[in-house]
Amino acid sequence: MKHLLLALSTIVLLVGCSKINSENYETIEIGMDYSDIETLLGSPTECDELLGIKQCQWGDDNKYIDVKFVADKTTIFSKKGL
Repeated sequence: MKHLLLALSTIVLLVGCSKINSENYETIEIGMDYSDIETLLGSPTECDELLGIKQCQWGDDNKYIDVKFVADKTTIFSKKGL
């Protein structure tokens, strides 16, 4: 029983400390480097690249931050569920 409570407490703590939040979204600015965004949000959930445009998403289908980069610089960003 102790182990179950510890595991549940850890999960709640991790979910509560998500970097995918409004405060971090508001920190993003056009022109920021990819590495700065990765430092802010952690590793992206997924990235696609086509013709020099990289699109990365942090989060899941219900709650995410989406950022598009050209030459590793932020050009467009959006959010859902924050």
